Amino acid sequence: MADQTYSKPKNVGFNLTTAILLLLPLVVLGGVIVLFLNTSGGLQLKSPAPVEDLSVERTVLSPGHIEIHVRNAGPKDLTIAQAIINNAVWPFNVTPAATIPRLGKAEVHLDYPWTQGEAYGITLFSRNALPFSVDVPVAFVTPEPRASTFWTFTLIGIYVGVIPIYLGLLWFPALRKLGRRAMTFLLALTAGLLVFLGLDTISEALEKSVQVPGPFQAIGLIGIGVVTTFFLLDAITRRQVGIGRSEASQRLSLAYMIAVGIGLHNLGEGLAIGAAYNAGEIALGAFLVVGFIIQNITEGLGIIAPVLRDRPGLKNLALMGLVGGAPAIVGSWIGAFSPSPTLGVLFLAIGTGAVLEVAYEIAKLIQKDTTRQPMPFTVFSGIVTGMLILWVTGLIIK
Repeated sequence: MADQTYSKPKNVGFNLTTAILLLLPLVVLGGVIVLFLNTSGGLQLKSPAPVEDLSVERTVLSPGHIEIHVRNAGPKDLTIAQAIINNAVWPFNVTPAATIPRLGKAEVHLDYPWTQGEAYGITLFSRNALPFSVDVPVAFVTPEPRASTFWTFTLIGIYVGVIPIYLGLLWFPALRKLGRRAMTFLLALTAGLLVFLGLDTISEALEKSVQVPGPFQAIGLIGIGVVTTFFLLDAITRRQVGIGRSEASQRLSLAYMIAVGIGLHNLGEGLAIGAAYNAGEIALGAFLVVGFIIQNITEGLGIIAPVLRDRPGLKNLALMGLVGGAPAIVGSWIGAFSPSPTLGVLFLAIGTGAVLEVAYEIAKLIQKDTTRQPMPFTVFSGIVTGMLILWVTGLIIK
């Protein structure tokens, strides 16, 4: 019997035939969809009522004027036909046009003599008489993006993010004198802090997701943000290990990654504070500032934990503090001047992915450091302590 030899198919590369074979199923699929839309699959059924969805993204108040930013989240064009304020029909105009295309944005303008501190209920009716409610719980002049207000919210971000983290970094000289078990405890405490921050951030993202227009699929957006950020940072870390960087350099990179993760979390905190002030909830905004200041000093401790056995230098410490704290400034700007539920959810999801990936990297570092001398109770107590610290400070904020 003659020997049978197997030859691998030749790699002919990408050519016109390959392109046609790849595109053919997609073209046929498109034809099937068009056929279904034109014939309704043989079903002669019509929707008993129009499907419309108007999402309110922002309300801006200025003396004698109310401006409502809306987006058409429905499947078809939507026309705004009437506006009612506190049970009174009120004249209005819409820019760029009263008819809003799918996913299009518009601004509804009402010249109305509102009173400071009063509550107002606004209802917008579509041409099909479907109502969409807009609540103004406390009438308040919306902050405008001027130089003075930018500086004000910059200071708020500095108070919330930059100063507390730098104060936490001041523990560096004292913590360097601790023993091996104490350093392991601090690493575990950092992991506990990050796990709690990750859970808290994903909770905020889910809470805000109800405000996101349906077509943007908030849950999917959260999943994309978390998964993409987690695996991107994981790929960066594996690349650093693969190119043979020293352990000290890897620990410094981990400290920077912690700063990045905490910075993205602080971006979400800034969004919350800016949005509170934007809505006129001054007491809530001030309360959030004080609470976050108390909480964020522990984040500075988390940043320096991986490099306590090294000498990172003042320049690296200063830069890590800035990376961890400065995003609170950007968040307060966005929250105060252009609050967007969709953007807020995406930022919170990215922060969750970053924080959880860094917690994973710290867990690997702890496992590596305790290979010769396991310290399970030390690790356990550190993680629980870190989570309890933020839970207790959360009692002040919430």
